Amino acid sequence: MAIGRTFNVVGIHCAGEVCDVVTGGVLDVPGRTMFEKMNYFWQKSDHLRNLLLNEPRGSSAMCCNVILPKCNPKADAGFIIMEHEEYPAMSGANTIATSTVLLETGMVPMQEPTTKMILDAPAGLVTITADCEAGKVKAVEFENVPAFVYGLDLDIQVPGFDSPVKVDIAWGGMWYALADATSPGLSLQPANGRELVDIGERIKRAVQAQTNPVHPDNPAIHGVTVLEFTEPLIINEAGKVATNTVVVSPGRLDRSPCGTGTCARLAVLHKRGQLGVGESFMHRSIIGTNFRGTVKSETKIGEYDAIVPAVKGTAWITAFKQVILHPTDPFPEGFRVGDKWLLS
Repeated sequence: MAIGRTFNVVGIHCAGEVCDVVTGGVLDVPGRTMFEKMNYFWQKSDHLRNLLLNEPRGSSAMCCNVILPKCNPKADAGFIIMEHEEYPAMSGANTIATSTVLLETGMVPMQEPTTKMILDAPAGLVTITADCEAGKVKAVEFENVPAFVYGLDLDIQVPGFDSPVKVDIAWGGMWYALADATSPGLSLQPANGRELVDIGERIKRAVQAQTNPVHPDNPAIHGVTVLEFTEPLIINEAGKVATNTVVVSPGRLDRSPCGTGTCARLAVLHKRGQLGVGESFMHRSIIGTNFRGTVKSETKIGEYDAIVPAVKGTAWITAFKQVILHPTDPFPEGFRVGDKWLLS
């Protein structure tokens, strides 16, 4: 039987977000850095992303990661992140999921009770500390690339809104626009998912048209790609807590609290004086799952005051599977239908 291309995939979710990890079927791609390898996928091999994420093999509510040979000798492994509309330079939930797969499958040796390793991501080196017990990764904390604020309380004119929408723009591994969900009268509840997506996409498009933040260390990374709805920081028996949801194009909500979104929120809270160095907060998702975000230290990125953020969360393996592309399959890159996908 002619099977065609076959990919070994570990199914996994991090705090509810599906972050499948390709462990076999892709040997390597050209590139001196993981950022160059990411661009190679985007420019010359994008069919793999479409195959894995589009129907009938994928869905609108998932991401995918590809483990590749590291470029930096300091790292233990390298990986590329795939989402429906882009290849992010960094993703927290995907970092936690990929770390869990590497350790629980033995690709990187697990040391109990703590395993330390370094991952080579397109955004740079990411330091990992994993709490391990009886062969299970109980939690993963990663120190992200420095996060910083581009601007606070920026007025954005959004078509259909009577007054400007105020947003904060921050880098947390991706460029985020953060908007207070209570401003347009929204509540971060699962039942409001479609409304949150529709309004969030409108705000994001307006932000993209009116701003263009550029990362000082890599001018190729520019422009807001993600909209994060936030609710105010509160203090309760769990300490400092805040709820958020991130709108992921082409039209869904991140099920997890979002790792890079947590880092962007940490930068904003620190800039506003609500979190100091060494302080942490619990970041809650729209489905009630949690990440813990911590301001580790302060630093500088170009002209920007920045922080070194850390995020801690847990992922669970759900499946071991083989994804197959038969030579006669009429959908080698899958398809999308507007009942489940927000199509323009």
